[in-house]
Amino acid sequence: MVSDLEHVGDEESGGRSTSPSRQGIQSVEIAMTVLLALEQSAGPASLTQIAALSGMQPSKAHRYLVSLGRVGLVSQSPSSGLYDLGPAMRRLGAEALRRMDEVGVASEYLPGLRDRTRHAVNLAVWGDHGPVIVRWDYGSYALPITVRVGATLPMLASSVGRVYLTHLPRTLTDPVIRAQDATADRRFTDEEIERITAEVRHDGVAITSGGVIPGVTSVAAPVFTSGDSLPLAVAIALPARQATEAVLRDVSAELLKTTQAISAELGHQSAPASGGRAKTGRRAARPAKNRP
Repeated sequence: MVSDLEHVGDEESGGRSTSPSRQGIQSVEIAMTVLLALEQSAGPASLTQIAALSGMQPSKAHRYLVSLGRVGLVSQSPSSGLYDLGPAMRRLGAEALRRMDEVGVASEYLPGLRDRTRHAVNLAVWGDHGPVIVRWDYGSYALPITVRVGATLPMLASSVGRVYLTHLPRTLTDPVIRAQDATADRRFTDEEIERITAEVRHDGVAITSGGVIPGVTSVAAPVFTSGDSLPLAVAIALPARQATEAVLRDVSAELLKTTQAISAELGHQSAPASGGRAKTGRRAARPAKNRP
């Protein structure tokens, strides 16, 4: 005798036989397409819009909206009749963000990025005095030296620093630049800084060579979240002698594919890319948990 849960699963899937590890409730999955349609609408939507975005008939979409409304996942405006995400969904979203370990999520992608490129990868966060390395995974190629975990990187001479320079407000970056200028070998002019940020915005990545470690080229890209958290930065470090135009193009594409996948998992809604050094329509596969 099967349980009620198993019976519903068989009924919703049309009686198809599935292994125990693959059984599920198809109606739950369909309901999720309705919620995703509301997400895609980026605001209150009509029944017709939701049905079109979820790929179902309006009458079927309406039944799911009624059930989702009963549990607070969807709400309907009494005046306009439009549907939107409900109070229970907002509470779930806020709690999910509260529990999220952004560094932990991003770190799960680094071994795969290292294995695909065979180069060293690192992860940085924004600290009180600039970008701070929080993880470094060694690649297949020997580097003259590595940057230790916990090290603060220069804002203008490092690829990671240039990512933060581009994507953080000047109220955060200007004091760090002024403090680092006091001990820097050279100072960048305002025109040079504007050129750097324009290039990073256009290409999607920042590339430096020998800025932090002589003989090492670094390519960095940002990771964004859905909230107000400061972005993370992921970088690939490779021997400068290998940094040909073709290699940098391939490495940049792989890096962007990975950072876009991390950003999506962290809840960031990105606009379609325009221009840039390395465009890619592919997304990095979600890494397995507890991957070494």
